[in-house]
Amino acid sequence: MDNTANTSPSSTAKFSVLHWLDENFEKIFLVIGLLAIILFITLQTVYRYVITYVASTSGAMVWTEELSRYIFIWITYLALCVAIKRRSSIRVDIIYDKLPKRWQDLSWIVVHICFLVLTVMIAVTGWSQIERLPTFPQYTPAMRIPFLIPYLILPIGFGLMSIRLIQDICRQIKICGTKDSLIALGIVFLVGLPLYPVLIASYTELPVPYDYIPPLPVLFGYFVVLCAMGVPIAISLGLSALGTIICADTMPIQYIAQTAFTSIDSFPIMAIPFFIAAGVFMGAGGLSKRLLHLADEMLGGLYGGMGLTTVATCMFFGAISGSGPATVAAIGSLTIPAMIERGYDKYFAGALVAAAGCVGVMIPPSNPFVVYGVSAQVSIGDLFIGGIVPGILCGLVLMGYCYYRSRKEGWHGETRKRTAATVGKAFWDAKWALMVPIIVLGGIYGGITPPPEAGAIAVVYALFVEVFITRSMTRRLFLEIIKSSVRINASIFLVVASATALGQIMMYYNLSAAVLDTIMSISTSKVVIMTLILIVLLILGTFLEAAAIIMIVTPLLLPVVNAIGVDPVHFGIIMLTSFAVGGQTPPVGMTLFVGASIAKISIERLSIASIPYILTLVVMLFTIAFVPQISLCLI
Repeated sequence: MDNTANTSPSSTAKFSVLHWLDENFEKIFLVIGLLAIILFITLQTVYRYVITYVASTSGAMVWTEELSRYIFIWITYLALCVAIKRRSSIRVDIIYDKLPKRWQDLSWIVVHICFLVLTVMIAVTGWSQIERLPTFPQYTPAMRIPFLIPYLILPIGFGLMSIRLIQDICRQIKICGTKDSLIALGIVFLVGLPLYPVLIASYTELPVPYDYIPPLPVLFGYFVVLCAMGVPIAISLGLSALGTIICADTMPIQYIAQTAFTSIDSFPIMAIPFFIAAGVFMGAGGLSKRLLHLADEMLGGLYGGMGLTTVATCMFFGAISGSGPATVAAIGSLTIPAMIERGYDKYFAGALVAAAGCVGVMIPPSNPFVVYGVSAQVSIGDLFIGGIVPGILCGLVLMGYCYYRSRKEGWHGETRKRTAATVGKAFWDAKWALMVPIIVLGGIYGGITPPPEAGAIAVVYALFVEVFITRSMTRRLFLEIIKSSVRINASIFLVVASATALGQIMMYYNLSAAVLDTIMSISTSKVVIMTLILIVLLILGTFLEAAAIIMIVTPLLLPVVNAIGVDPVHFGIIMLTSFAVGGQTPPVGMTLFVGASIAKISIERLSIASIPYILTLVVMLFTIAFVPQISLCLI
């Protein structure tokens, strides 16, 4: 009998539809959602400066900001479903990379089960919060939307994440087999062992076998253990906060779900997806090549000309994208092969691009500045302006080392004729790319637009240039850029949400006062205290992503730096400079990993080659920290 005859066309079509929905359900909402908030924010700006000028009685579009915030929350958590399928969350891989293939496969079951615990908990507790809303109805201020609708993202978004995680766990079980899958399950069971008696006691009348577990050791202990196991940083933060709440029994467990919503319900923080999208649009359309050509015309004839060109281009592009890894990917893919072809050492080339990508993020607009501004409640515009001089100085120092090393090794620049006319032509070709920082900084510093509006306008501008000027944008590329931008943002904002919960728990236990007292007991000298803070930031930067450090450290250290007379804006720039070092230091040096993949070299060898750049930037970090005029001269 022919078994194929049992498969009817209708069943095949049904399977195809389900498969298509499985692959594209979240992506549909991501594309529509991001385009919607870009449109709404841009419309809000146009309305304020054009419509109200023409018709003074037209009122205000107060609904656009509110609606954009809630759409933003929805697409953020829907994008995490896509990130789960791609396994694109940021994590510490130093142990994972040393494991045999069998244990690497097994570890993914452990990671996804841990992730599943958090998503199921948020989905369930999020639904419990929604159940109370019909009894006590609440409405949004501007549009009078029932809060039930925005809060539905908690059970829906995290429920979808749970489904995706279960799918991945099932696939991984088939790869690992029954024995290894049971080992993975046992590891997860052992990790949660200290919490089970507390959970059982909370739902029964059984006594807890121990009187008290200090919350802070639980908080940091679980975080270290989970990160070492390869659990993504955001999930490690969230599970650590959850474990602390369970052990301490001083907060409701629903607090985690509430924080998942409120932590990113912020208009200023919406600038981040816009800056990233603008950078990705400009990079995908070939404008990075025009920036590279401009830098080559200005610097390419000197010793190490290609290296100098690389640093300058990364500084330009970093000001567009606001992302270190994106800068390294866009510029490094062009310059690293070119440098190797011209006789440069490949390890030197990879290390230079990784360092330059980190420095480029210091040039505004910068995503970490936005996160810090929201966390510390300081002006994002002041942070952007304050970062210009330190960012340029760090770039010049890298260029100085590149020139010294190139002269020593005999790496000559390209000896073709360069004139004012060729430089002018290159500048004119790159004018569209150079306008992005002008639009953003001009709008913010001129008091015309806040950062999110400036970012939205930058996206519209970048899209206009790619569609109508360069004509390099295809529909397929457009959709991929939108999905990629939202996916990157989702990973960042999950870190923000988890770190916010962790930071607020630390504030609940007054850890900031304890940190202040501890530091002041060591010394009251400003120099000593700042040195200790810098060492802490450098250590944290080797393990944690920038957003996580900002959200955790800012509430703890801001009272300390205020007590010793350090300006909060200056401290933000100090933190970002430390991240420029941390971005190229293993085990979580994202620009280092991107540079290694482009140069096709091992991360270990590239880490060694990066030591001179790391030391150079450490010197600049201490200089910027102890000479505040460098950061504050333009403010």
